Amino acid sequence: MSDLDQLHFPDTVKYSKEHTWARLDGDVIFVGISDYAQDQLGEIIFVDLPDIGAEFASDNEFGVVESVKTASDLYMPVGGEVLAVNETLEDAPEVINSDPFGEGWMIKVKAADPAEIEALLDAQAYLDSLGK
Repeated sequence: MSDLDQLHFPDTVKYSKEHTWARLDGDVIFVGISDYAQDQLGEIIFVDLPDIGAEFASDNEFGVVESVKTASDLYMPVGGEVLAVNETLEDAPEVINSDPFGEGWMIKVKAADPAEIEALLDAQAYLDSLGK
């Protein structure tokens, strides 16, 4: 595991306390896991993501990520409908380890209430919540 100062906490996304991030792009929200989460999990070997069209409330489980160490549930940072799933992760889940905020995005969501993203943590608040 890396020291926090070796991890990235971009200001371009908002964070949930469950270690997912959300980035608004037009009217679509990209969702993934934080650099901290992927670092804690270790080498990611499998991701189970929802079907397109599935709907979830914020904080509901939407999938599972598995590493060589453990499996961890994924929780929605905002409620909405799944518009797309990152199919690259089926064959190359390790992309989450190398690029969690870019190519390692997991799902695209049409938010039920776009204002929910404002209730998420900014980078400094997320870092503070890690208690390190």
